[in-house]
This record gives sequence, C-alpha cells and structure tokens, in this order.
Amino acid sequence: MTLQLTVSDMACSACETSITNAIKAVDERAIVSTDPKTKRVSVETQESETAIKAAIAAAGYTVT
Repeated sequence: MTLQLTVSDMACSACETSITNAIKAVDERAIVSTDPKTKRVSVETQESETAIKAAIAAAGYTVT
C-alpha cells in the first residue's frame, strides 16, 4: 500500500534521512520518497499506517 503523509516539521535533508531510516527500521523493504519543501512523505509499504506514523513520531517528527 502507498501512504501519503505530511510531516510538518521536516525541514532539510537531515530530516529526510532521519525519517527514511525510521521507516526502514519498521519495514526494510519500504520505498520512501520525501520532499521537505512540501513536507510530504510517500511510503510504499506492507506495514500498517499506524506503525509507519509511530516510527516517524519516535524519530521526533510530527505527522499531521
């Protein structure tokens, strides 16, 4: 499934890396695309939306 999430406090490439690593820790085969300008994160994953959002939150970011 593909998730389209907004991460309101993603601001730079370091944020992109942190978010991607957090998602990959939950699903190592996830395909993650991030855009700090639009604050959008697209995730192709087999994990639940709840698990992906929890991983992003655990990394210190806010999913809105």
